[in-house]
Amino acid sequence: MSSLMCVVGVDTGVGKTVVVSALLRAALASGVRARGVKPVQTGMAEASDAAEYARAAAGVSAVTLEGFEKPCSPHLAAALEGRRLNAGELAARIRAEAADGDVDWVVVEGAGGWLTPINGDETLADVMVALGAPVVVVAANRLGVLNHALLTLESVRARGLRVAALVLNEVAAPCDALIARDNFAALCERAETEVLELRFCPSWSGVAWDELAGRLAPLVQRLARREVSGEGARLLTFDREHVWHPYAGVGTEAPVWEAARTEGVRIFLADGRGLVDGMASWWSVIHGYNHPAMVRVIRQQAGLMPHVMFGGLTHAPAVGLAEKLLALAPDNLRHVFFADSGSVSVEVALKMAVQCQGARGCPERRRILAPRGGYHGDTLGAMSVGDPTTGRHGRFAGVLPEQVFVERPACRFDAAFDARTLEDVRAAFARHGNELAAAIVEPIVQGAGGMWFYHPEWLRGLAALCREHGVLLIFDEIATGFGRTGKMFAAEWAGVQPDILCVGKALTGGVMTLAATLCAGDVARDISANGGVMMHGPTFMANPLACAAAGASLDLLAEGRWRGQVARIASRLEAGLASLRGKPGVADVRVLGGIGVVEMAAPVNVGKLQQFFVDKHNVWLRPFGRLIYVMPPYVIGDDDLARLTNAMCAAVEEGVWAG
Repeated sequence: MSSLMCVVGVDTGVGKTVVVSALLRAALASGVRARGVKPVQTGMAEASDAAEYARAAAGVSAVTLEGFEKPCSPHLAAALEGRRLNAGELAARIRAEAADGDVDWVVVEGAGGWLTPINGDETLADVMVALGAPVVVVAANRLGVLNHALLTLESVRARGLRVAALVLNEVAAPCDALIARDNFAALCERAETEVLELRFCPSWSGVAWDELAGRLAPLVQRLARREVSGEGARLLTFDREHVWHPYAGVGTEAPVWEAARTEGVRIFLADGRGLVDGMASWWSVIHGYNHPAMVRVIRQQAGLMPHVMFGGLTHAPAVGLAEKLLALAPDNLRHVFFADSGSVSVEVALKMAVQCQGARGCPERRRILAPRGGYHGDTLGAMSVGDPTTGRHGRFAGVLPEQVFVERPACRFDAAFDARTLEDVRAAFARHGNELAAAIVEPIVQGAGGMWFYHPEWLRGLAALCREHGVLLIFDEIATGFGRTGKMFAAEWAGVQPDILCVGKALTGGVMTLAATLCAGDVARDISANGGVMMHGPTFMANPLACAAAGASLDLLAEGRWRGQVARIASRLEAGLASLRGKPGVADVRVLGGIGVVEMAAPVNVGKLQQFFVDKHNVWLRPFGRLIYVMPPYVIGDDDLARLTNAMCAAVEEGVWAG
């Protein structure tokens, strides 16, 4: 994959084509095989920028991807010819040019200014963001350049791109010399990047081009080379020797890849490869990466108030989010406690249950009932209610509270309900009912404990027993909440309401860490009676930045498109994985909403599988235990979904999963 660089202007007519041509000439003089790409050009009847590149840098390859006759904004020029441009498609075509083995460096020139529209929703900036390459901003040294240049630099950085330099072009009719000198000095002081001046050449001779190319040569030498510095290798070496990863030791040889950026449903590695993400970054990025509505809200909130303590203060993002959450949640839930992460929201729920029972005059009720096969997080309280065999109990014996466990719900979601599967639960209530503060369960789907889908009737039976014995019911919807199973909350499959509800992961659309614990009115009133307080208060509770992100995520969910998206994913997963049923080594294939699971008869080789998925199929999947599974962003397209299921099928059929 060739290196990429983008050249954008603060406006039209500022000399972008001159700068690109000089960069390409400098690259050739340095022995770099360069190519100029103009994604969109209007006014093709007058001249071609690609032809200008070739004239200025003899021997350079150049291409215009989309050309239109009328000299106007790309969105209008395309519409006049019955066309509609698309940022993602243009970026893909540019990456295809960069994939040419005969090219080392590709310079991409924008059209007009940074925010020039290409259709009714997207601008040239969206193309550049999708590429993720360093940006050179070009401006003309004339009156007004300070405002235009600084606004453009700010916007480029706000979209997450690195500014490589600002090039200030002298124009044919220069402004007052004093103003021109001051423009340059002011931009050097304020631009926070290298500022280069190029003089105007009335006659574009070879000597003139050599002068411009020489001026830009240091920039080319810095940017045009491929990964020869070894920086990527150094980063991975330091990571392996010093940085801890989830469920891993330091210094292990487990494969790790450097992620450089994200866009849509793809994770782009530092080497340029784009991986279709089948994990939604541990089930959280439901709207896809870098969603413009999410980015816009976060940017605005970061500039206004990124954080303030929640003790004694409140703010609009937190109150607005609480309103939206309560509008979505079961109607018996009336109060919201914000937490830092899913694990912490479970800790809060357990504390709520114990405090509530104590306030009700039952201090002996301090234990929690939980089904085997569950997972609720990695903090001590959350671990104590996770599966006692496959969880962490053995390593933390004597530290974790001793809870009450019942058998995992044995009735499949897609099978007839067997009432006998509740017998163990009834027996546990009979033995321990008077010492139980609450029961905690992942509704319908046991996630990290095995991706097991169980029958809604089991959940209804558990809820009835809790009511009968005065035990609070906690639903952990951290993994299943916000549409993942085809319902807004998985408990809707059973039509039951909890006393306490934990949410996280997709709450912020995967862009910030935030969780919440919601509770019924009577729970909050009992804890708060006689001056009682909830004994928890994280430093970053209700962080405004995270609350703003979560509010934007819930607004996207409120549009309702997720229902059709998850239904489509379920249908495609069922079709794409069906051929694995009955294959040697396959114990089960199951699909529910946006979750597809292939359960093998023996544990899988995680490292070997991930290497196979990345190197052979350009997909990101992270199996565990005996499971090869997929939980993609809701916005994933059918082709990318097929790539994921095809990779899963290939891993099974080729035997890569074993050993």
